[in-house]
Amino acid sequence: MPALISGLYAITPECDDTARLLRMVEQALKGGARLVQYRSKQADAALRHEQASELLALCRRFHVPLIVNDDLRLADLTGADGVHLGREDGGIREARMLLGPGKIIGVSCYDDLQLAFDAENQGADYVAFGSFFPSSTKPGALAAPLALLHEAKRSLHVPVVAIGGITPDNVSPLVEAGADAVAVISALFNNSVDDNDIRACASRFAFLLEKSTLHTLH
Repeated sequence: MPALISGLYAITPECDDTARLLRMVEQALKGGARLVQYRSKQADAALRHEQASELLALCRRFHVPLIVNDDLRLADLTGADGVHLGREDGGIREARMLLGPGKIIGVSCYDDLQLAFDAENQGADYVAFGSFFPSSTKPGALAAPLALLHEAKRSLHVPVVAIGGITPDNVSPLVEAGADAVAVISALFNNSVDDNDIRACASRFAFLLEKSTLHTLH
């Protein structure tokens, strides 16, 4: 049974220094990240394999799942806990056949609820919507309305992840609207002066997410 998808979902920044990347992600984990996604669009295959393998060992220490972005083969080769698929990254059934029933398969659904219905029917373990706010990582990303989270939470049976320009200042309305987890890159990693900033930012996210969840339950 795949792990629970909730809380702070840390997505790695581009970083060709593996030791530095591991230090940053470790601070996010110490701050309360509940999932980690390895995302690299620039590294070559050897570096991607090295980084994913090292990150998996790190995440194992914290009992946190490591998801590989886009690359089904890399997820399989490293034994990662799952894969996240975008529009051009292959099918859910193929991923399930290769990775097996115990792995996590997440799917980007952008601003389209029908994509989420289709993903759920094909066996996805979670769906992700966004971008909810302007994103420096994907400046041209489609904008998703907050109402989409309300509708998704009402209609779907799988966890819902929000992504896109999320910061501690704008995260609470997303959780109150129905997001089970929030995926963060820039606010967590790119604005940090040192490693302690990453841990502090992750801790703030974790606190706000728990607070917003409790508020929603009541």
